[in-house]
Amino acid sequence: MQLMTPRLVEAAEAGYESLEYRAGRVGWPGGSAPAAVGRGGVRANKKEGDGATPAGTYPLVFGFYREDRIKPPPSRLPMRALAPHDAWVDDPTDARYNSLVALPYLARTERMWRNDGIYDVLIVIGYNMKPVIPGAGSAIFLHIARPNFSATEGCIAVDRAVLVSLIPLLAPESSITIAA
Repeated sequence: MQLMTPRLVEAAEAGYESLEYRAGRVGWPGGSAPAAVGRGGVRANKKEGDGATPAGTYPLVFGFYREDRIKPPPSRLPMRALAPHDAWVDDPTDARYNSLVALPYLARTERMWRNDGIYDVLIVIGYNMKPVIPGAGSAIFLHIARPNFSATEGCIAVDRAVLVSLIPLLAPESSITIAA
């Protein structure tokens, strides 16, 4: 199944790719692949901790990779090596909610340096970033799926090889549309 909406075609013609998630697949003009989403499904009214993936269209902002596990992927998106002290604030009461911080950090965070490999390479989806609304959800990424494609906490996850092959196609103008 290939998803070819006018928005995806327009992006490809402009020299970059945008993505769409729909019905268990991420699609782009060159193909599609199976994908996992949040245990709470896709919802328009995403809230912190509900396990839902937010419906809508969002920019693909920048990426991270574990340089001890993967070479820096070529990309027009800004990419940065993760460090063991990197974390993402998921505490809605904190001033740095939904942003990267260094550990130790006093508020509740999600560790980015993981042993399970799902964050070996990831792209930050620009959900709830400009402006940040406390409690509307945080840490929404396009990352590597677990081997059984089990549900995420709200992110979109694809096979490692798929993600690595998509990153060079992305640019600052790229976006992802997430459909329920």
